[in-house]
Amino acid sequence: MTKQLQEAYIVAATRTPIGKAPRGMFKNVRPDDLLVRVLQSALSQVPDLDPKLIEDAIVGCSFPEAEQGMNMARNAVLLAGLPNTIGGVTINRYCASGITAVAMAADRIRVGQADVMIAAGAESMSIVPMMGHHPSVNMGVFKDENIGMAYGMGLTAEKVAQQWKVSREDQDAFSVESHRRALAAQEAGYFDAETTSVEIIEKFPNLATGQVEIRTRTVNRDEGARKDTSIEGLARLKPVFAAKGSVTAGNSSQTSDGAGALILVSEKILKQFNLTPLAKFSSFAVRGVAPEIMGIGPKEAIPAACRAAGITQDQIDWFELNEAFAAQSLAVIRDLGLDPSKVNPMGGAIALGHPLGATGAIRAATVIHAMQRNKLKYGMVTMCVGSGMGAAGIFERV
Repeated sequence: MTKQLQEAYIVAATRTPIGKAPRGMFKNVRPDDLLVRVLQSALSQVPDLDPKLIEDAIVGCSFPEAEQGMNMARNAVLLAGLPNTIGGVTINRYCASGITAVAMAADRIRVGQADVMIAAGAESMSIVPMMGHHPSVNMGVFKDENIGMAYGMGLTAEKVAQQWKVSREDQDAFSVESHRRALAAQEAGYFDAETTSVEIIEKFPNLATGQVEIRTRTVNRDEGARKDTSIEGLARLKPVFAAKGSVTAGNSSQTSDGAGALILVSEKILKQFNLTPLAKFSSFAVRGVAPEIMGIGPKEAIPAACRAAGITQDQIDWFELNEAFAAQSLAVIRDLGLDPSKVNPMGGAIALGHPLGATGAIRAATVIHAMQRNKLKYGMVTMCVGSGMGAAGIFERV
């Protein structure tokens, strides 16, 4: 039996501010608590929607273990006080986990299996570090540089820099511009609409009294962007991954903590509850590339996503290209001939941070609100993915 595909509309999109890891504002905040906060906030944006209609919550996470384990998606649904009829599944496609969650949620609606879905992402790199607490990689991956994680992420960036001839100077200049754009966007208040504030409760022992002091503070601003970032300062940094390389801590993404969430609905629900859509999810593509040049992944995924949406690359008004490294970002921009003014107009991961599996959902909130504010038609979230992949999702303002 043939069914006509439905549209999947986004009616809410929000994120936490992004904290620096491992010693930033969220260093002692559990990732599932960050996730709970954005789930509750997203639903508060559509108060007329009956939460009992939500079919499932799909949550992206790069290292779903320890505090991020035990199916964090389902636990967060329960912790958020949502109906226990809502399912939950935690998925992992490394850095593309969040945007994959959005695509999977949209697909469920498109084929008529659900009318309301949650898509989200959450990651604490302060609490669950890169590679997790107990890395156990199959040693077979190290026998061949073309297999999986045989190349560390930094070395893949060095390979891309060499192969695409991206100079150290260009990488540093790109990084300075990322910070400049992020700071300008913060000052203009452009992140305000997409950001959900988080109350942090901290406990401090008072050695003089023997009591424990409880202090609370509310945060609503990304803490990664630095006013003192300069070409001269970055030029003094030594390469991190290769002695004679060009990739440094200053032209790489920051390790971070954060969460993001979106509510997607069918057209039937849109009309039934008189909801105002922010955008619809148009297409998604993922493509594999050689693991040792994983950073070039978006070069393959971006055209594929455009073809699936029936549009051209030039029709994309706003690209949220995850800045895993300046080297790979510049290689993708140059190889595809992207307009640099359309790529990360409010800065990217080098300035704002990259909380791995949460990034896709966070950047989706950014592009959706940017499209609304600027009355743009098409926006894209795209990133490279560890082990050699690229992913891209397209949103259309309606």
